[in-house]
Amino acid sequence: ILIYTFDNTLDGLLTAVFKVFERKDKEVKLIPKKLFEVNLFEEVIDIITETEKSQRVWKKIEEIIPKSWRRKIYCAWLSEDVDAHQAIFNTLIKVFSKGGNYISNYGDVDIINVSQWWKSVEREKHRMEAFIRFEKSQDGLFFCTIDPDFNVIPLIIKFFKNRFADQEWLIYDSRRNYGVLYDLKKVDEVILSKEEISKNTNLPSQAFHDPNEVKYQTLWKDYFKSTNIVARKNMKLHIRHVPKRYWRFLTEKQ
Repeated sequence: ILIYTFDNTLDGLLTAVFKVFERKDKEVKLIPKKLFEVNLFEEVIDIITETEKSQRVWKKIEEIIPKSWRRKIYCAWLSEDVDAHQAIFNTLIKVFSKGGNYISNYGDVDIINVSQWWKSVEREKHRMEAFIRFEKSQDGLFFCTIDPDFNVIPLIIKFFKNRFADQEWLIYDSRRNYGVLYDLKKVDEVILSKEEISKNTNLPSQAFHDPNEVKYQTLWKDYFKSTNIVARKNMKLHIRHVPKRYWRFLTEKQ
């Protein structure tokens, strides 16, 4: 098997797809450069990302692959899983070789895998839309820190931009160390220093939060307590819908 190493970007993956057809290679394993371990018995090709070639591949994807499946491929990419990326790579090569209709062949293990990763990422997206709790700072910015299993920020921007169009907000992914800031006009990607992250998440409420923020949080907690029916409590079902890993980000769980 031939090894392709790439920079672990979507453009890099698409460039690798282009190279398969350019070089007429057959069995290819795709490995991020940072994860690759040298083996003297393997032939390795280092793929240099070329925007022009990746754009040509994406244009071809748009021509022959339905929009719904383009989203599935993109979501599978956002899983950040090496196996998912290999499945995307394999799927694109097969579809380009056999025609666009091949994308609906659920007898193909790679296509099944892409679809499964899509479902997992979409589920995480919906959970973020449901579980994000903004807190208001003294300067009027609504902020929150998240730690999703997958890189779902690109998928939730539209939802929060539409829902909170009249307020400035920041959603920050602490695991991937980047976030998005909405300033009432546009959304920009931001990267905070460790000091800034600490300022946003660890300072006492009276030092950083809006004076009324603690009151609103108390009201929110009281609301959940008042609506809770102890006799009908089903913790197993509750955890299924609201997994414990999200609890530290939920105001009502503090």
